Amino acid sequence: MPLLEPNPQALRPGTKRTPAPDRVPDLQSRGTPRHLREELTALLGPGKVLSKISDLVRYASDASPYRFVPQVVVVAEDVDDISAVLSYAHGKGREVVFRAAGTSLNGQAQGEDILVDVRRHWAGVEVLDDGARARIRPGTTVVRANAALARHGRVLGPDPASAVACTIGGVVANNASGMTAGTTRNSYRTVASLTCVLPSGTVVDTADPAADAELARAEPRLCAGLMQLKAEIEADPELVSRIRAKYTIKNTNGYRLDAFLDGATPVQILRGLMVGSEGTFGFISEVVFDTLPLDRQVSTALLFFPSLPAAAAAVPRFNDAGAIAVELMDGNTLRASVSVAGVPADWAGLPKETAALLVEFRAPDAAAREAYERAAAAVLDGLELVAPVASVSNAFTRDPGVIAGYWKARKAFVTAVGGSRPSGTTLITEDFAVPPDRLAEACAELLELQSRHGFDAAVAGHAAHGNLHFLLAFDAGDPADVERYAAFMDEFCKLTVERFDGSLKAEHATGRNIAPFLELEWGPKATALMWRTKEVIDPDGVLAPRIVLDRDPQAHLRGLKTIPRVEAVADPCIECGFCEPTCPSHDLTTTPRQRIVLRREMMRQSDGSRVEASLLEEYGYDAVDTCAGDSTCKLACPVGIDTGAMMKDFRHRRHSPREEFVAALAARSFRAVEASARLAVAAADRIGDRLLVSATGLARKAVRPDLVPEWLPEIPGAAARRLPRTHRPAAVAIYFPACVNRIFGGPEGRPGPSLPEAVVALSARAGRPVWIPDDVSGTCCATIWHSKGYERGNEVMANRIVEAAWGWTAGGRLPLVVDASSCTLGIAHEVVPHLTDENRELHAELTVLDSLVWAADELLPRLDVRRAVGSAVVHPTCSMRHLGDEERLTALARACAEEVVVPEEAGCCAFAGDRGMLHPELTASATAREAAEVTARPFDAHLSANRMCEIGMDRATGRSYEHVLLALERATRP
Repeated sequence: MPLLEPNPQALRPGTKRTPAPDRVPDLQSRGTPRHLREELTALLGPGKVLSKISDLVRYASDASPYRFVPQVVVVAEDVDDISAVLSYAHGKGREVVFRAAGTSLNGQAQGEDILVDVRRHWAGVEVLDDGARARIRPGTTVVRANAALARHGRVLGPDPASAVACTIGGVVANNASGMTAGTTRNSYRTVASLTCVLPSGTVVDTADPAADAELARAEPRLCAGLMQLKAEIEADPELVSRIRAKYTIKNTNGYRLDAFLDGATPVQILRGLMVGSEGTFGFISEVVFDTLPLDRQVSTALLFFPSLPAAAAAVPRFNDAGAIAVELMDGNTLRASVSVAGVPADWAGLPKETAALLVEFRAPDAAAREAYERAAAAVLDGLELVAPVASVSNAFTRDPGVIAGYWKARKAFVTAVGGSRPSGTTLITEDFAVPPDRLAEACAELLELQSRHGFDAAVAGHAAHGNLHFLLAFDAGDPADVERYAAFMDEFCKLTVERFDGSLKAEHATGRNIAPFLELEWGPKATALMWRTKEVIDPDGVLAPRIVLDRDPQAHLRGLKTIPRVEAVADPCIECGFCEPTCPSHDLTTTPRQRIVLRREMMRQSDGSRVEASLLEEYGYDAVDTCAGDSTCKLACPVGIDTGAMMKDFRHRRHSPREEFVAALAARSFRAVEASARLAVAAADRIGDRLLVSATGLARKAVRPDLVPEWLPEIPGAAARRLPRTHRPAAVAIYFPACVNRIFGGPEGRPGPSLPEAVVALSARAGRPVWIPDDVSGTCCATIWHSKGYERGNEVMANRIVEAAWGWTAGGRLPLVVDASSCTLGIAHEVVPHLTDENRELHAELTVLDSLVWAADELLPRLDVRRAVGSAVVHPTCSMRHLGDEERLTALARACAEEVVVPEEAGCCAFAGDRGMLHPELTASATAREAAEVTARPFDAHLSANRMCEIGMDRATGRSYEHVLLALERATRP
């Protein structure tokens, strides 16, 4: 064991705990049973079998209110792996559940035996026929697919609110729809073909002209069974009429029985049945969608009404006017949305009875949009709207920023309301549909029912399609509260079916939540046909038992998860998973959601349990060490949960007093530390990479990988000892070269000025000279200490840099320009909580600008571009996302290159200062997809704006990245 390995007990929960009823028992503390682990490892290979208790716990939770701990997790890489697992399950009498993004809301992606991860290796989009169709793999997010289609002016039909995280496999398997899909743009209507692996292992490509013949040879019993069911249904006119009627409104409860009416052959029937089958019929390995036009002319309004029924009553009028989306939000939803960045603060004061409609028209051209706006104005004239707070305008707008803000508030419904629920309560998301012309009546009945059962639920939904969602919070560990929820569900389901002939699941699919009520909605005859369909396709019941079909009338109450309190920064988390795609470690160890899930399991345990000990032992590397700390999870989370901040706090807790002392000493002596680092880098050039790699490798084994960086060949040489000479009197800004640019030089073998020289030259060339203070050496943005959780060192440097900047800028009269985006973020924002009260006041007077902003806004308009390269690819850093500076990077790149490409897979490189040297595997994993995209073609320039990120991308791609201002200096050089 390394000498300075941290004690896992430092992260042991210190609060007094009562063991939760759903805690993982100590019998499972060793993870997957040995025989199961060994057999699957022999079958698939060790890298595809996850068996630690922390692996099982992190996969046990998803966005639903349920929690089932699998026996093992398999990370399948291809169809062969899927077939092998299914064959194994058949032979051993085991069960299999597929899971992709884990954003499903009803427990359909959870299993108690073999859980198969079909996200990690299953991403990819192929645009066909100039965008008319798209072939998409199941682990691809909807946002990623639409990004590929957008350049062709096309879009997918399904548009769920979770599009940033949910994947195509789940969208199709649940027949998810969203804000605009309704019954005509959902997966069932827009999937042209799909490829699936049946429970037997048979692979079916429904687009193959020979598919029916091949299926008949491989699965004669299945083909005969499907055709027999089709004949029975078609021979019953009353049943046919009932099936058709059920799909005139949104409905994802049960199996798509209309597939038997729409398909003429077994393969055609199977194509329809797979949509909305929730993983119970097979694995969907690929989907070909018919896409839709992306109408870019948009007009949108957020209209406020005195009550929910009043808002609902206005919905048909906007439908008749041609609105593509009419979204409903009640007062609870609107008030909770205040936690979402950009939402007006005065919404917190909205009366509880207030409701709003988000109405949007989309058109292919300006003339069509104007026609829609005239129709909308006529509708508005007949409405009685209210403006309870000052920010309410009740007017249509074309402003993309305002429209984006409206949709951000709407899409944050589940997370914003869930984040404001009482701590320790479980969140249930219900989803139903009624005929749109009865929506107002349904709203009134729902409010009365909620009140009678003591719930103050939040309501929102796709009102244009009669589809409402509402959220209930209760204590899953309190039997009385569970019984209250059960009583409400019984009455709610009867009300929806018997009063409105509605759908108990409009778009979230049956899952475990509505399975006991399936027959209530469909009746015994149709429900029996669904059971028979399952038996025809999966006769051994291998796939997803107890999902969709379950004869237990209490099935929806089984497996409800408790939500124990955790650290305040993470406690509002509802485990939605929106944070996961952006997390640099999501393919290596854990995601932000999983870090919180694991922490919650520790809190469920009795103090000192074997499960707690095992989780603590594994949490250090899996959660704390391999968190890049970039906090992009905060940007992705609708309520701004910063799991990165929690991991930094955990790093602090693991530090010994001696480590904290040394870190603070380094901050106080940073002038000497900086000089020594520069000398060390210069010496490394003479020593050679091979010896340094060997020496640092030995030191990492002896001391601790998280303390000793690994030498990487991509590390550049030392920066010049002296910074460029500048003059203060003429300066219009103060230039602060970041310490990383005072220690490391530019790209190897590239002639020209250093970055500080380039910034000085560009500024002078544009007539906006800058001054570099003589005493910048020894100062830093404090991110070195902040990112590692060294509290005292962070405080020392944070206060030092603010005091110095105050003096340099003449009390804030001149802007401070910083040439590394992470350092800009550090000085502008991250230092603030660590300042003294006096220095916080000084900081408030400072104007901190990133060099991208300085160059794009102040210099570029005053410069003449004299030469440009043919193409450039840019790497926007995570700090740019926090600062909102990404567009400045591309604007500057366009001045330097005729073609500028932002990779669709661009994300945080996870180099994170020196974390990419402490854990090179983190950067390798985080950059894999972006690197593959970059290296697929040549570029003349590779541009970014942070030296350590450039090194990380150098290592990932084998290309040479540089600061965009170096390229701009060459492009504008006389």
